[in-house]
Amino acid sequence: MVPSSLLATLILAAIVSANPILINTSPVTLPLSRRTNFTSVHNLLKRDQTRAKFFKAKGIAKATGNNFHEDFINEPITNQAVTYVANVGIGSPPTTYSLLIDTGSSNTWVGANKAYVKTGTSVKTSNTVSVKYGSGSFSGVEFTDTVTLASGLVIKKQSIGVASEFEGFDGVDGILGIGPVDLTIGTLSEAFDTAVPTVTDNLFTEGITASNEIAISFKPTVVEDDVNGEITWGGIDSSKFTGPMTYIPMTSTSPADQYWGIDQSVRYGSSNTILSTTAGIVDTGTTLILLATDAFKKYQTATKATLDSTTGLLKLSSANFNALQSLFFIAGGTTFELTANAQIWPRALNADIGGVAGNIYVVVADMGTPSGQGLDFINGFTFLERFYSVYDTGRGRVGLAATPFTKSNIN
Repeated sequence: MVPSSLLATLILAAIVSANPILINTSPVTLPLSRRTNFTSVHNLLKRDQTRAKFFKAKGIAKATGNNFHEDFINEPITNQAVTYVANVGIGSPPTTYSLLIDTGSSNTWVGANKAYVKTGTSVKTSNTVSVKYGSGSFSGVEFTDTVTLASGLVIKKQSIGVASEFEGFDGVDGILGIGPVDLTIGTLSEAFDTAVPTVTDNLFTEGITASNEIAISFKPTVVEDDVNGEITWGGIDSSKFTGPMTYIPMTSTSPADQYWGIDQSVRYGSSNTILSTTAGIVDTGTTLILLATDAFKKYQTATKATLDSTTGLLKLSSANFNALQSLFFIAGGTTFELTANAQIWPRALNADIGGVAGNIYVVVADMGTPSGQGLDFINGFTFLERFYSVYDTGRGRVGLAATPFTKSNIN
């Protein structure tokens, strides 16, 4: 017989999961800062394509029950190009670390640039930890420690990695992984087949937040390093979006189903289908909007854009930009409009991608592989800067909504 106290807890958890709380103030939010970090020949497109290949290879390996090996991806390691980071406290008293916010991975770790500071709450486990990314890697020892995300958001005994070796993370101290928890399986030495609860999971299971979800708000910017985002834990902030919130079930198509994957189609203008309904992912760690090669070619033809050999991105003449139509993303029965202005890289930041001042570069780019592979698009943060997004673990869905910046002329 189930004890009455446990039964009450289970019922309360079910009610909370089914009814996410709208948070209209900001006691459980964390500011996000956009940073640029080009440390080699301008590699924005290459970096995003490598990340996409990594997602596919790792997703297929997990879906088929095979171990993922780094030699699946033979591209050289490249540093994160454009990232969103948050300041997170670890230990007691906490040391503040600048961590990359990543919906495409789920381990949290520190030590890339600032050394891990042990305190009385630091407990070394018997596990070593190793994680490969499309744009780097780290390995080290797994600890548990107190993690402070914001006022009122303090997790005791959060599992974190402490890097002894890392590559590809200049300018940040590590990662705050907020992807699906199963991405952590296979990362620990002794608990290889066990998932490591994410910070989002622990906030919910410890009763710190009312629902197992997070929401992210970005806004477009023409400044290299700018505090222009916010993450909300355990609910959504209705002041950050306009109109209805559309919840899209997570896709069942492999390998996109290993991530924050959804089914979506893409249309250019009123009737030109660029990509028929297929699976892809929403990812804060990808900068551009990537489309499968055949869809990308249709888009290039429709827009009359030319390929720029320096940046690898599409480039538009002023006349073609003036004639550029909106790009529509259809998911969950709702159409999300990416205006002409939202399809281009901020012109004030052209130098950051190796571009020429005054040129018009496009943020829609070639994934490098054809459609029909189960991961045919990535809605990166150039998409998410125009839409509010929700990542709901409790109900297996992704939410999208328009914001005051969806049709902004910033850029």
